[in-house]
Amino acid sequence: MLTLLHDSGSPEPYAGQPRPPLPDAALLDAYSQAVVAAVQRVSPAVVHIGIRQERRRRGSSGSGSGFVLTPDGFVVTNSHVVSQPGRITVALPDGSRFDADKVGDDPATDLAVLKIPASGLAAAAFGDSRQLQAGQLAIAIGNPYGFEYTVTAGVVSALGRTLRSQTGRLIDNVIQTDAALNPGNSGGPLVSSRGEVIGVNTAMILPAQGICFSIASATASYIVSKLITEGRIRRAYLGIAGHDLRLPERTVSLLSLASPRAVLVRSVEADGPARQSDLQEGDVIIRFNGLPVQGIDDLHRMLTDVEIGRESSLTLIRDSRLITLRVTPGEV
Repeated sequence: MLTLLHDSGSPEPYAGQPRPPLPDAALLDAYSQAVVAAVQRVSPAVVHIGIRQERRRRGSSGSGSGFVLTPDGFVVTNSHVVSQPGRITVALPDGSRFDADKVGDDPATDLAVLKIPASGLAAAAFGDSRQLQAGQLAIAIGNPYGFEYTVTAGVVSALGRTLRSQTGRLIDNVIQTDAALNPGNSGGPLVSSRGEVIGVNTAMILPAQGICFSIASATASYIVSKLITEGRIRRAYLGIAGHDLRLPERTVSLLSLASPRAVLVRSVEADGPARQSDLQEGDVIIRFNGLPVQGIDDLHRMLTDVEIGRESSLTLIRDSRLITLRVTPGEV
């Protein structure tokens, strides 16, 4: 009879006998261990959000995901999850359920903050999305189709994407991931292998497979802190309606412009800041405070809270001439 040998020549200790089961940890590869550890750290803070509406004695409801940010009950989710009027409820993983108050809401970044009357809660923490690289592990936790506390994993597919918000503004520096998202995942956390929240899940592209988006934590942490302390996000505005315009090459050459792209003013609000500065319909905006304006999105990015009430300059084309106006943006 043959005897199985180790390399050292000693008999195989379990030759011809069943091996004892290995510990679970030994069966997990590095990838699985990273996912399991991150989920164990964050999942106790992930919540289910329900919206209950009453219409003619028949209730309708909606739902989404979110996560507890502080032990005293501040909860982060998407603006679109809680945008409809109705009773907001937050369910924790242990089954406890609370009515929630909306602390602040910012549709321009699709973020909202709720508050529930609870304390001593498990809370998640924001990581630094600015340190991310394409290919890093990304884990999404949420409640797709009502299946509570579901985990999907993938990678960071791309960084620096832009996404159009409900208000028409662009959300910058959005994370693209292939971690599967489905209806109900909105507002849940996108988590790194360290168990830190690197994004807030917000959208997927249908019917594409594996193209999902999350609001980067660098954006979310700033917006959320403002919503908690001030209840809203302040932004400047001019009081105009316009659209992107590509100027003729002849105009670009005659006026020595750096770019052919600009914004055509289609209408000016009667009592808005732009009207008070003598901005007119048909004007073409090419610079704001000396910076090039190559489209409406550029103008939106420049009109931050810093510009509210501060005199600024608008360089524009009127009657084939370059002129500069002084304008003091108001507050949205």
